[in-house]
Amino acid sequence: MYLANEHRYDKMPVRRAGNTGFQLPAISFGMWHSFGEQANYADARDVILAAFDAGIFSFDLAANYGPGSYAAESLFGQVYAHELKPYRDELVISSKAGYHMWPGPYGQMSSRKTLMASLDRSLQAMGLDYVDIFYSHRFDPDTNPEETAVALNDLVRQGKTLYVGISNYTAEQSLAMIKIFKELHTPFVVDQVSYNLLNQSAADDGLFDRLRENNAGVVAYGPLAEGLLTDKYLDGLPEDVNIHWSNQSLLDGQDGRQRMVAKLQALNEVAKSRGQKLADMALAWLLHDPVVTSVITGASRPEHLKENIQAVQQLDFDDEQLAKIDKILKA
Repeated sequence: MYLANEHRYDKMPVRRAGNTGFQLPAISFGMWHSFGEQANYADARDVILAAFDAGIFSFDLAANYGPGSYAAESLFGQVYAHELKPYRDELVISSKAGYHMWPGPYGQMSSRKTLMASLDRSLQAMGLDYVDIFYSHRFDPDTNPEETAVALNDLVRQGKTLYVGISNYTAEQSLAMIKIFKELHTPFVVDQVSYNLLNQSAADDGLFDRLRENNAGVVAYGPLAEGLLTDKYLDGLPEDVNIHWSNQSLLDGQDGRQRMVAKLQALNEVAKSRGQKLADMALAWLLHDPVVTSVITGASRPEHLKENIQAVQQLDFDDEQLAKIDKILKA
């Protein structure tokens, strides 16, 4: 029988979303990739338990994660039932709905029917009575934001989620939702966005300022830009490099790849001066801003997870380092 490491909270920083009671580890465990219908249970179990043993008590899931609708949630549910159920009150388990989940018009986006049906499916897949946070995974341009906000609020009142969040919303869209949440007294706590050293568009459009003003936090996904911010591409970028849609503009332009490699090499020099790998510095940089409540990283094996966790051991940056990084990124 699994017994969690008794020292699991010793080294992992815990961060708060604004002045709310919602807290997350600096690093959350994301199950976007590698946890689909063909995933190996033993491997998934090992990495999930290794995360919890390291103080990562936040597990980020969504209806469309797997690949395969509810596949990652079903796999997580098996590990939870066999190993983690005694620790339920320590865990923060999230789900999202909005990207393709099932056929037909209600199998995506953020209508009332879609959100409510999806959360019921997620709870069944994971074997849970409730999730800790439920997100509208993307803005629905054809549905009144009030319908989405009221549906999320009602799910809280029904006891199916404790907190709510939104993801992939612009600053303007987020502010409209926050206004409704305030009127409803909905426990809105975080906005999950694509955010990394190379792609700071979420901060640049004023979203972070709006969240600070409203005592909410940021959960950053894609912190390593699908591997760009690792040692992997320091000697060059192949033509078939796979980039998430939110980061695709990073390689635009005739010499976009060459300029990117030059930036990565320069950033790596700053990382070395700090005694870190590029990936460690990239994760630490995200966390130097208090509005960032947690950074989501994924791993298919425990050894990969350990590399990401190293970043939280050195989060401080001096003014000179921050200035060097900013100059590199603007070049």
